[in-house]
Amino acid sequence: MSVADTPELTPQLTHFRDGLPRMVDVTDKAITTRTATAEAWVRLPPEARAALEAGTNPKGDPLTVARLAGLAGSKRTADLILLCHPIPVTGADVQVTLEDAGVRITATVRTTAPTGVEMEALTAASVAALNVYDMLKAASKALEITGIRLLSKTGGKSGDYLADDSTAG
Repeated sequence: MSVADTPELTPQLTHFRDGLPRMVDVTDKAITTRTATAEAWVRLPPEARAALEAGTNPKGDPLTVARLAGLAGSKRTADLILLCHPIPVTGADVQVTLEDAGVRITATVRTTAPTGVEMEALTAASVAALNVYDMLKAASKALEITGIRLLSKTGGKSGDYLADDSTAG
C-alpha cells in the first residue's frame, strides 16, 4: 500500500484546488518575524577565475554587481514566482565571495509577514549567480551555476529548518 492509496496520508498540494493552480489564502495567518538563508555557487573554469582575480574582466567587478542584483532580486520574487505572495522585505543581505570551489553566494532575507521568505532568499541567491555568469561569460562559457538550496529558515507554522551540511555546494 502506498501513501497515495491512503487519502489521510496523502500530502495536500496547497497551491492546487480541484486540479487548478491558486494562490494560498494567508489572510488569517499570524504576522510573525521570518528569516531565510539560501546559497548558490558559480563554478569557475581557470580562465574565468584568472580574469576575476586579476581584475581584468571587461564588464567590471562581478562580485559587487552580483550582490546588488541579489538584493534587487529578493524584492522582485513575486514578479517571478507565479504563486508567491508579494511580501515586505524588511531586510536583506547578500554576500558574494571567491572561494576555492568558486563564487559562493549567501542570501539572507527577513520579513514580518503571514508567509515565509524562503523564495525571496532563493531568488536573491539565484539572481546573484546569474549576474556572476553574465559578468564573466566573456572570459569563459564553461561557468556552472550549482548548489542552489535553502540553508535555513526561522518562523512560521512549519517551524525552523537547518540544512544538513553534508549536501553543501
